[in-house]
Amino acid sequence: MPNKNKITQKKPMFGNNRPFSLKATRKKQSPNLQWKRIYVPELGQMVRVRISASELRTIDKIGLREFLARQGRTLESLRY
Repeated sequence: MPNKNKITQKKPMFGNNRPFSLKATRKKQSPNLQWKRIYVPELGQMVRVRISASELRTIDKIGLREFLARQGRTLESLRY
């Protein structure tokens, strides 16, 4: 069964909504998190992860192994 890990460490950002009257109300901006299945050749299986769209582009560019190494994680942490 594929694993359901969250690779990203991203959290929502908070700020103020400012209309013309300048009455401030709080708003929340959630990160663009997606569920993706990524094939890991070292493990020989697909891994289901929750990842942001910007990090998915980074993984396409540098590879999953290098991406996890920059975060201080290993491929085995995706397994279970």
